[in-house]
Parts: sequence; C-alpha cells; structure tokens
Amino acid sequence: MTARTKSLVKSSCAVGLLALLVLLSGCGESNNPQAASKGGKKGKGGGFGNQAIPVAVAKAEVRDLPIYLQGLGSVEAFNTVVVKSRIDGQIVEIAFREGQEVNKGDLLAVIDPRPYDVALSQAEATLYKDQSALKDAQLNLTRFQDLYKQGVIPQQQFNTQESLVGQLEGAVRADQANIDNVKLNLVYTRITAPISGRVGLRQVDIGNIIHAADPNGLVVITQLHPIAVVFTLPEDNLPAVAKRMRQGQLGVDAYSRDDQTRLGSGKLLTIDNQIDPSTGTGKLKAIFENAERALWPNQFVNCHLLLEVRKGNTVVPAAAIQRGPQGTYVFTVKPDNSAEMRPVTVAFNEGNFAAVAKGLNAGETVVTDGQDKLQSGTKIEIRGGESPGQGAPGNAPSPPGDSSQRKHGPKNSQSSAPAGGDATQ
Repeated sequence: MTARTKSLVKSSCAVGLLALLVLLSGCGESNNPQAASKGGKKGKGGGFGNQAIPVAVAKAEVRDLPIYLQGLGSVEAFNTVVVKSRIDGQIVEIAFREGQEVNKGDLLAVIDPRPYDVALSQAEATLYKDQSALKDAQLNLTRFQDLYKQGVIPQQQFNTQESLVGQLEGAVRADQANIDNVKLNLVYTRITAPISGRVGLRQVDIGNIIHAADPNGLVVITQLHPIAVVFTLPEDNLPAVAKRMRQGQLGVDAYSRDDQTRLGSGKLLTIDNQIDPSTGTGKLKAIFENAERALWPNQFVNCHLLLEVRKGNTVVPAAAIQRGPQGTYVFTVKPDNSAEMRPVTVAFNEGNFAAVAKGLNAGETVVTDGQDKLQSGTKIEIRGGESPGQGAPGNAPSPPGDSSQRKHGPKNSQSSAPAGGDATQ
C-alpha cells in the first residue's frame, strides 16, 4: 500500500469517527423541557431543582382509641357428651337425625326392652313368694308368743321363729330392690339426650348389639349455644387483664383465621390458674352466645380482648411514624407545602393507627407515604389532588359496641399495652 493510499484511509476513518461523535451528541440532547429540568442539579433540601415530591397525607385527629390484646385460640364446646348405653341390648330404633339440634330429655334411641320385661316379671314373682312366706312366719310368731308366755314352748323355739321372720323381711326387701333395678333398666332402654346441643354422626346403626362397656358410644352431643373459646396471652399482659377484670367484665371478639371476619363477640370468663413455662403464656377462657352458629368446636380463631378505651388521643396513621437513630419522627406539611421533620413520642399503637403523646398537635397534616424522598424543607405535592386532611384516620378502631367496623394491623398490636402493669399508666 502506497503512502497516499494510507493517508486516504486515515482521512476516511477520521471523518467517520467525527460523524459518529456528532450523532451521539445529538441523541444525548433532549427536546423535553421537563426531562431537562430533571437533569438539573439536586437542590437544597433533597429535591431536584424546584420539582415537588408527590406524597400522601393525613390529618392528626383527637379521638378515643380502644386497646386490644390479641391472642391465638381455639373453640371448645361448652359441654360435650359421648352418649353411651347403660345396659346391654339390641338397638331397635334411632330417633334422631345426624346434625339435628336436640333438647335435654329428647329420645335418641331405643334398646329392645323385652328381656328386661321378662326379668321384671321374674322379680315380681319372687317378691310375691317371699311376701307369702313372711306372712306365714309372722302368724306363727304371734302364736309362739302366746305359747311362750304360757310356758308351753321353750324360749329357743320362740327366738328361732323371730329370726325366721327377720330373714324373710330381708328377702322381701331384696326382692323389692331387684324389681326397682329391673325397672331402672327398662328406663335405660330409652336413651335420651343428657344435654341440649347438636348431634354428631351416629356410631351405631339399628340392629347392632351395644354394650355398656363400648368405648365409642352411640353419638356425640356438643353444646354450641353458648360456646367457649380458650386463647393465650403473654404472661406480661396477665396482671393488667386481672386488674381490669376486678373493675368489670371484659369483652372479647373472635375473628377468622385470616383475622378479617368477626365471627362473634363474647365476655371473658376467667384466667387459668397457672402459666405455661414452656411458652410463657397464660390461658384465658371466654364465653360466646354463638346465636348464629359461626363458631364450631376445635375451630382456630384470633381473639381480640378489649382491655380499655383511652380517651382524647392525638391519632395519626401508623404509616406516618418513621424511625431513625434519634427515635421516632414524622414529616409534617408546612403552609408553604414544604416538609418538616418533627420528632414525636408514640404512646401506643393499635391496628393501623398510632397515638402520639408529644410532638404533634391535632389538626396538623402529616405525610403517610413517600417519606423516603423527603428531607426538611423539601417541596411536596399531595397525590391525587387531595387536600391536607383527606385520608385522615377516620377508620380508627371504634369503642366497644362497634368492633365490626374495626380494621386491624400487625399481629403484634398486643404489645401496645404496657407489659405486666396497668395499661392506663
């Protein structure tokens, strides 16, 4: 290759490289003014130039806030009875349907009574026989008494007759007891419900021979109205619960497995007399009327125990509370639509809401979403055209009597009450 050719190649490469640089520089330029403004330098306060950060806000409100302790529990029938036969025999009738609601004393099944009718006739015949022998012995005793007084018979013969009368009287009494026992067995041939409740699936069919020693029994009856729920709470909460129980009855709500659907409301009955050392929890028992039959034995439920209702709290959504090295804080909205970082003291949390003890006044607007882009002085823009105060904690937990409208937050809200002491402190 000649020197001229090499020079032409180098010139062509230089021209191509220059054209490529011009093309790339043209692609890097933007005709969008908003994009150009976004590419500016980061302004004071963490914003980008004069651009406002979109956030969600809510207003702090003064309201009553209930304190709930949450625990896991299971439903137990208030009474459970395995219906068994008290005699042996063949079932000739079943008078209930599986799943039926029965009342105490209702007929459930009938055992063949004929063998016990025969036994009753035999016992009555033995009684008649012994009664006749007793009557004859008593007449002889009366005659022997007169003869003994006249000295005709010795005292030994008179005493022997007295003993015979006593033996026959005992036999008559034994016969009467035997008759009563057979009559009782005849009563047992009709198996009745010992309690009111719901009948389960029957264990024996018509025609089967059942025995008093059978382990499974005939059927199981569970009392569903009322019904009991046993749940657990940490041992640190038990002193506060015991103190409140001395002041009055406490309410308990039972919620479904997902903790969203309220199944019923009841009253706390008692606290167990010991703490489980393996889990550090104590058992509590509550009673529910269960009129709608929403609770079933062995059902898993989430229990919410209403410990107290605190009055006049400054309440904000829990999402507004931020935590940093210096403690908890919130971002408030100033009149010029700029953010201000405000240290606050949280008294307690309940569901999706937090009660602020210090650092915030009712009516002030706080940021509930978008705090990760904020610093003090950052310009903000309220998302969705909301004005400060929209999205306020209007769904905060309601006082007792309207717990069905309550929204629940994290499962650990039971820790909101002071551990091991009075929750009002």
